[in-house]
Amino acid sequence: MLGIIVGVASVVSMVAFASGAQREVARQIQTLGANVLMIAPEWIQATGISDGQYELAVLNELDAKALVEIVPEIALAAPSVRDDLQVINNKNSVWVTVNGTTSTYFSVREWPLQSGRHFSSQELSGAAKVALLGRDTAQSLFGDENPLGKTIRILKAPFEVIGVLAKKGTAGSGRAQDEVVFVPISTAKRRLFGSSNVTDRGAVDYILVKATSTRAVRDVNQAVSDLLRQRHRLRSDQEDDFRVVNPAATMEAQNAAKKTIGWLLAGIASVSLIVGGISIMNIMLVSVAERTREIGLRIAIGARPMDVQYQFLMESILLCFIGGLIGLLIGGGLAIVVSNLAGWPVYLSPLSMIGSIGLATVVGMVFGYIPARYASRLDPVAALKFE
Repeated sequence: MLGIIVGVASVVSMVAFASGAQREVARQIQTLGANVLMIAPEWIQATGISDGQYELAVLNELDAKALVEIVPEIALAAPSVRDDLQVINNKNSVWVTVNGTTSTYFSVREWPLQSGRHFSSQELSGAAKVALLGRDTAQSLFGDENPLGKTIRILKAPFEVIGVLAKKGTAGSGRAQDEVVFVPISTAKRRLFGSSNVTDRGAVDYILVKATSTRAVRDVNQAVSDLLRQRHRLRSDQEDDFRVVNPAATMEAQNAAKKTIGWLLAGIASVSLIVGGISIMNIMLVSVAERTREIGLRIAIGARPMDVQYQFLMESILLCFIGGLIGLLIGGGLAIVVSNLAGWPVYLSPLSMIGSIGLATVVGMVFGYIPARYASRLDPVAALKFE
């Protein structure tokens, strides 16, 4: 049974890791929001400077406005600037990402509020010193205290907390999305860290756009490229000075690779099942030889060959079934222990557990057939004389 136990334990643990990774990626994709594309400026060769010098191209708020107005497949667009800054509340302080954006950002990301409200149009246009806190940031700064209406300081400037966002969890890159503070984009530029380009006050670090549907994502990708090339006056022989990233597609590709590797490892581990099956076949053949007189006696008093075949076949299946159960317990326990120690996501699906037991049973049936068939064909007279 040892080969069956090792095989089933290996398959169960590998499938648990593969399924866990798949579910984690699905969760991360869901936190991004549906049908979201990110547009970011690209590094280009600097003009008027010797070869080998590069500068970051300019992407600005007018680009975001044009995308919504001209591309019908784009429902929303949110320009943003960001930087890592220290945020202080009395004696508590944290270094987090401070993101200057518009209220549209939260609709694009499908990021609801836990409490409070979003930025008003007056606060966005007037560079008001108001802030929305990510769940973890609110916990770090205020603990169990209600942060609404309280004051925090960013670069010595006071900001009123007007809302706390619902929990988002980690992103695909492993970054904690809830360790963040959002302020109006006008406030970020005028009072905190300025625009992303010193010569263009409208420059932004990136733009998030939301397509009207999943089917429209591909069309949006091409339409964004065409429009921005036109707006940035790029010649046909020039490369894009921006990049359009589909985070969901990137993570799905990573997930497919992880899934393939997981199933490959499970396939390799299943070789142990074959080895275990061969071992069981050999042991059952030895058992037939040791019980030859018993078989002859059973046939002599009326047992049919089919009865003898069923007897040994059921013994083989039972051995593999019990080995499969033990392997399932060991494999599931191993997956949980490794998950707790290494922090890897695991998921023990009922289908994989039932499938592993079923696979072990099939191995017993396949490799137990030859010994059972051999036992059923023994001559009862010769079997009774066997020493």
